[in-house]
Amino acid sequence: MKKTLLLLILFIAQVFYAQSDCVSAIPICGNSDISYTPTDHGNIAENLSANGCLAINENRSVWYTFTIATPGTLTFVIDANVDTDDYDFAVYGPTSNGCASLQSGNAFIKPLRCNYTGSVASGNTGLLITIPPPATPNNNGTAGNQSEWSPYMQVSAGDTYYLVVDNHRNSDDGFKLIWGGTATLSSAFNDPVLAPNPFIPPGIPGATPTDPTTIMVCGIPSQFNFDSLTAAIINGNNPNFLVTYHDNTNDVVTGDDPITIATVNATTTYYYRIRYFDPNNPDSVINKCFISGKFKFKDGSITANNATILACNNNSEGTGKFDLTTANVFTGGTKKYYPTLADLNADTNEITNPTSYISAQKTVYAKVISEFGCTAIANITLTFHPVVTLRDAVIEECYIENDITQSKFDLTQAEVGAVVGQTKKFYKTLQDAKDETNPIANPSTYLTISTEVFVRVTNANQCYDIAKITLRVLPPVKSLVLKDKTICTEAKTTLDAGPGFDGYEWSTGETTQSINNAGIGVYWVKLKTGKCFTLQTVTVYASKQPVISSVEISNNSITVNASGGIPPYMYSTDGITWQATNTFSGLPRGENKIFLKDSYNCTPIQITVTVPNLINAITPNGDKVNDEIDYSALAYKKNLVFIVYDRYGNKLYEANKMRDYKWDGTASGKKIPTGTYWYTISWNENDKNSTETKYSGWILLKNKE
Repeated sequence: MKKTLLLLILFIAQVFYAQSDCVSAIPICGNSDISYTPTDHGNIAENLSANGCLAINENRSVWYTFTIATPGTLTFVIDANVDTDDYDFAVYGPTSNGCASLQSGNAFIKPLRCNYTGSVASGNTGLLITIPPPATPNNNGTAGNQSEWSPYMQVSAGDTYYLVVDNHRNSDDGFKLIWGGTATLSSAFNDPVLAPNPFIPPGIPGATPTDPTTIMVCGIPSQFNFDSLTAAIINGNNPNFLVTYHDNTNDVVTGDDPITIATVNATTTYYYRIRYFDPNNPDSVINKCFISGKFKFKDGSITANNATILACNNNSEGTGKFDLTTANVFTGGTKKYYPTLADLNADTNEITNPTSYISAQKTVYAKVISEFGCTAIANITLTFHPVVTLRDAVIEECYIENDITQSKFDLTQAEVGAVVGQTKKFYKTLQDAKDETNPIANPSTYLTISTEVFVRVTNANQCYDIAKITLRVLPPVKSLVLKDKTICTEAKTTLDAGPGFDGYEWSTGETTQSINNAGIGVYWVKLKTGKCFTLQTVTVYASKQPVISSVEISNNSITVNASGGIPPYMYSTDGITWQATNTFSGLPRGENKIFLKDSYNCTPIQITVTVPNLINAITPNGDKVNDEIDYSALAYKKNLVFIVYDRYGNKLYEANKMRDYKWDGTASGKKIPTGTYWYTISWNENDKNSTETKYSGWILLKNKE
């Protein structure tokens, strides 16, 4: 396949230095288009008319020679730069002996293709793919052809041909030679084995394809090693491609006086020349081909700018994190950073973390390397933003009612110091604040026990400081003197919360330290300490009344048994005169009042106790005088029971309601022997406590034998 070359073939220079004769024919290297302007007929005015179609003498002509690389059809177009020009041509060959085999005496042999058409509208002539061989008369060498086009050629690999192009009008307008068809022309430059890669012009492309490329050097004038460009130009192609460098077109054509190391400037146009040389076939036609290009040098030296960058001296640690890459020392290129100038010059201790360089305030150094390899040095001054300074704070809040160990804090109100453009975040630990992890999500309503938290305050420069906030839960402060009281039901008392509080508010509406005339009930008082209130309740209890649990009567003495209330008890029979003992003697028969009170000295309780008439002897002889004991008079008492015992304590008789509370000296329906017997009478008084009363005594029984 045809390989498109990226480099221009230099033929223009050959106008001045090459002979435009058959023996000095210009080799065509590949199927590249050719532009040319013939200037004369060369050193020899070859006779082309004897056996061909051209005029007797050459005019402005140029000779080319080419060898076929791959077989196929071959066409070309000679495109005149000015359409009114009259370009003619003749093709000779194939030949293996050069021009000598194409001449007979002084005249050239019959050409393979020939065309002398005069001026045509398009200015074009050549071989056309639509006109097949064999050549028709006048197109293969005979005179009189009036068609601008001749048939295409069917060529074979290895065939060598010569082409002469002649400008019959002798103008200096020039032409372009454009190749076509399926065949390819021999050239090392389009051989995929020898040149699998494109040849790369050195430097930066010019504004147009015909402009020189530009090579940047670090300072002009300066010495330059041209051989340093060779490897990039060859671009991995066969090493038999040789590159030489020249400072004029004459040397480009001849290959003479190559430049290796020279002092270059920004005005001279320099040339590179690529030639393939086959060491196994020095006479090969492809060894005569070369391509070239032109380039200039431009001063690419750079200047770096000194810069200052800032970082935060956070927590006043004396170091900051600097992003050296933000220093505007140079636009583009590669930058390397060093802690000292000596390190930069020695290329040691390069700073490997320039985006997060931890350092105190100082100067570091940047080495800037442009895309063309030029270097410059800049100083970077590292300094701190104004320091963010905070102070620790304390927040005190009152306990919450359902948990006296906790309180709800508004952390945002902590007075740690104002910072311009500040943002605040709160953390439970100092480490979290430093790492910016686990922020407190609800800082304005933070529920906690007494503890410490930390606030990180960041300013507009993203500098920060951390302050400690001590959180104190103010516990309830209660009165130590306000206690529950117990009073008599009918009494009143004074409730005193004691001094030392900032305010009092009682459930009664009073706002004094104490309240009077407090009766039985539950009271509360709000005690103010600073900004907090403690709600304390106090109860005034009614004292429990003592009760007479039982009464024991013996003859005319009464023993009172008390319970409940708060001992010691006091006893009385008139409610005026009181005694500590619970026994009364010498009481009259019948109903007697007994009074009882405890240590609270409340209104005493009272009961009525009946002292029954004493019967000490009965004589059940039927005379109706002292025949029986009769306590039916006490039948109104509750649970009245009359029981008789022998001297051994054995129960002999029980006189209850069924027996009308009477005893006639019998037991089990039989009279019992004369003797002394014991008895008890028990009942419950008709009072609210149903006081248990027990009377005991003895009786002499005389039964008639």
